[in-house]
Amino acid sequence: MKKASVAYQIFSARDEAQQDLYAVLKALKEMGYDGVEFAGFYGHSAEEVRAMLDEIGLKGFSNHLSIAQIEADMEGEIAFHKTIGCEYIAIPYLDDNMRPGGPGFAHAIQVIYKFGRLCKEAGIQLLYHNHDFEFITLSGQYGLDFLYDAVPSCILKTEIDTCWVKYAGEDPAAYVSKYAGRCPVVHLKDYVGRRGGQPYALVNADGTDDGTNSANVEFEFRPVGHGSQNVASIVEAGLAGGAQWFVVEQDMSVGRTPLEAAQMSRDTLKALGI
Repeated sequence: MKKASVAYQIFSARDEAQQDLYAVLKALKEMGYDGVEFAGFYGHSAEEVRAMLDEIGLKGFSNHLSIAQIEADMEGEIAFHKTIGCEYIAIPYLDDNMRPGGPGFAHAIQVIYKFGRLCKEAGIQLLYHNHDFEFITLSGQYGLDFLYDAVPSCILKTEIDTCWVKYAGEDPAAYVSKYAGRCPVVHLKDYVGRRGGQPYALVNADGTDDGTNSANVEFEFRPVGHGSQNVASIVEAGLAGGAQWFVVEQDMSVGRTPLEAAQMSRDTLKALGI
């Protein structure tokens, strides 16, 4: 029996969404996705986004929001996300200065704590979405674990990106299990290739995307179930740990359109019963 919902991270089809967000949302609904996680709204107001979602029958359950956006207007961002109906806001990326071991990491933790409390008061749960740069040793533990120790679980929960956990040399299913009870959202991302270079070079240092960057040629993102990940074990661990949402994310699609890849990923998860 299905115990969790399946969403699509719109960043994966960002060019298509920029041209016609409604068409992308409608296509995802037809594929069998239950909801979407945004990474920006392509110039649309909160009311416009909510109207699209309601008409199509999708849940806009989460959005990725940078530290810079958060610091600029905490109350305004919360109000915007409440209008859309977001249950979660996820911090997706930290620039070099704010990463674990960087001079701004302590400040990042302070911002996360403050914003997380405000989100909690408004009925929204703050999440942190990892890459692999958090897997450096800091005070005897990974920087990611340090962050989760520093901020109470009621304020900050996990959005484990299983691609970067595996890329960092850890078992994604085991890492999801490690945060059982604190992992309401799990990112399912598949790939082939080996560690080296900058595999998320398609984003700039501040987490934005201007279309000029490209992925490392020795590394290729793939639809879920078509790469190196043991997807079944990750899903099992997520369900056991209380995951409410599994999110398909594919930063770049090679050899097929992003929405064709989205269909392949959804088919994989349907075969697993979710």
